Amino acid sequence: MRRLTMMLILSIISLAAISVAAEPHPFSVMDMLAMDRISDPQVSPDGKLVAFSVSVTDLEANRRQSDIYVSTLDGSSVRRMTSNPASDTQPRWSPDGKSLFLVSSRVDSPQVWRLSLEGGEAEQVTKLPLGIDALKVSPDGKALLFSMAVFPGKSPAETRQMLDAKEKSKATGMLFDRLFIRHWDTWEDGTRNHLFVYPLPSGPARDLMPAMNADCPGKPFGGPEEFAISPDGKTIVFTAKDVGREEAWSTNYDLFRVPADVSVPPEKITSNPAWDAQPLFSPDGRMLAYLAMSRPGYEADRFDIVFRDWVSARERKVILRVDGTPRGDRSAGELLWSADGKEILCTSDNFGQHAIFAVDVASGNARMVVGQGTVAGLQCVPGGRLLYGMHSLLGPLELYTVGADGKDVRRVTHFNDARVAAAKFGKPEQFTFTGAKGDTVYGYIVYPVDFDQVKRYPVAFLIHGGPQGSFGNDFHYRWNPQAYAGAGYAVVMVDFHGSTGYGQVFTDAINNDWGGAPYEDLMKGLDFALEKYPFLNRERVGALGASYGGYMINWIAGHTDRFKTLVCHDGNLDELMAYYDTEELWFPEWEHGGPAYDNPSGYTRDSPLSFAGNWKTPMLVIHGGKDYRVVDTQGISTFTLLQRRGIPSKFLYFPDENHWVLKPSNTIQWHETVLGWLDQWLKR
Repeated sequence: MRRLTMMLILSIISLAAISVAAEPHPFSVMDMLAMDRISDPQVSPDGKLVAFSVSVTDLEANRRQSDIYVSTLDGSSVRRMTSNPASDTQPRWSPDGKSLFLVSSRVDSPQVWRLSLEGGEAEQVTKLPLGIDALKVSPDGKALLFSMAVFPGKSPAETRQMLDAKEKSKATGMLFDRLFIRHWDTWEDGTRNHLFVYPLPSGPARDLMPAMNADCPGKPFGGPEEFAISPDGKTIVFTAKDVGREEAWSTNYDLFRVPADVSVPPEKITSNPAWDAQPLFSPDGRMLAYLAMSRPGYEADRFDIVFRDWVSARERKVILRVDGTPRGDRSAGELLWSADGKEILCTSDNFGQHAIFAVDVASGNARMVVGQGTVAGLQCVPGGRLLYGMHSLLGPLELYTVGADGKDVRRVTHFNDARVAAAKFGKPEQFTFTGAKGDTVYGYIVYPVDFDQVKRYPVAFLIHGGPQGSFGNDFHYRWNPQAYAGAGYAVVMVDFHGSTGYGQVFTDAINNDWGGAPYEDLMKGLDFALEKYPFLNRERVGALGASYGGYMINWIAGHTDRFKTLVCHDGNLDELMAYYDTEELWFPEWEHGGPAYDNPSGYTRDSPLSFAGNWKTPMLVIHGGKDYRVVDTQGISTFTLLQRRGIPSKFLYFPDENHWVLKPSNTIQWHETVLGWLDQWLKR
């Protein structure tokens, strides 16, 4: 306990020192934690200001704390609007631009507050018995929309009474009659996220979906992008998965519409058996755009853009294409209408970047607006410009504006300039090689900090999760290659078959082939890097991964001894048993060819456990106790196997973390343990 207390004290001192460091130093986890994280930018109605949240690390409290800032669009003036010890998030402009609504935890539960731009203290707007999330303001400013977790058919007050009674009960048993019983990191308690309309100034809050045993926003990661308000403020369209007992194995999200006065129940307006998401009205209200997948049960299917005439209900689907090649199709992400309604802007993974595209509504043709880095938080600016956030392998997210033609990029914020300047970063470089199936596969190398071409460096080979994901040009707060580059490692990452941003066929290639083409790509990609970059020490390579990356670490352990050491974070050992342990059953059923009881060979064929007799490489195993996606018994089983076989191994367990390590002190411990393990096997 004394050592942990001393570690925390030293970490706080280090974090404070980073901002005032005289000499640049190699990037470390402390630099990562020191960065201000900008999110949720919102342009003012007159287009002169942008409001956003900024979160900072509070090591003593072991959490992040958020405040609201407002900047001019040219970045010449920045004001901190809140400084309360509570977290203030989700800034939303009033239509007149004179005040901001926000969600704050200043009282017992998150509530809506209002803050005048002229100054003064924030005023509490809502005083409801339940916490509020996913805030929006109606176009006329006469009402708020937000979500609260209620029991279906019960009011917020009744829900509060039921939850309090349960809390007071001495009996702790939980009785279930359907899945889910737990989801991501939380045991189900019967409540559902429901949308509410709240007439200003004082309510009452009205449930827009009172009888639905479904969530909007969806759990665990849904937000305000899952519902839209028509420009006249009379109609709300939202997405929800209302499928009864099939919830745990269905991806059938549909769109529903409901009048803002709740005069009639919600009406389902789409019949697509796959996933419909992100409804968004055009500026004139004549058209609704949304995203739609085509294949039921497949969460990594391509999202296409659907344009729906709001009066006739006629629909037209557009596939986002970056070029005319077979791998030129992309899955659309965040949506935003242009001010004139002639284009819709969207984000998408694209060759190791997360780019912005503009799609012509009439023709469906797409053009690139911003192609480098990882972008988020799109907002239109009067005059035809676009505001967005961008981060990369060389620094955290800052805000920018760009012309509609993709030219004249202008920086808006500079929150992390001093911190970035104080840290030495490794140089990133993208490469390509011929991988499985003869396909071109992309990867990145990040050079060690203070690179010396005459030296040979140990290699950290990072393997991404998903598996439908990407290790691209972004500033990651859990798997940041700069943390290894700063510790003297060269970092190699490969976007294997199954990764996103290279066409849907490439993404689909991993289905029913978890240990095949992806493994081949990883080995060929590493071989290519070792040959192309002579400073890599092929005798000192360690592989690390989480989630699917953790699975792949276990797969590697049974198929090669080329690595000096391995690090497995939250990875499956036994794919067959993992089916019965996890919560979202649609995922393994698609990836392995149906339910495990119908097709057990589809699970055992690609299960690392089937090759456990070949294991011999030293491994560090890490797992979170609140990980209900890849449950902790998988990590415990992996460590048990290693120990019983006499393989050098350690087990790092976080009882308070989920699939990710989020608490600052745990993040520090994670990096110290992982780098210490790598140093033991690759440097000493």
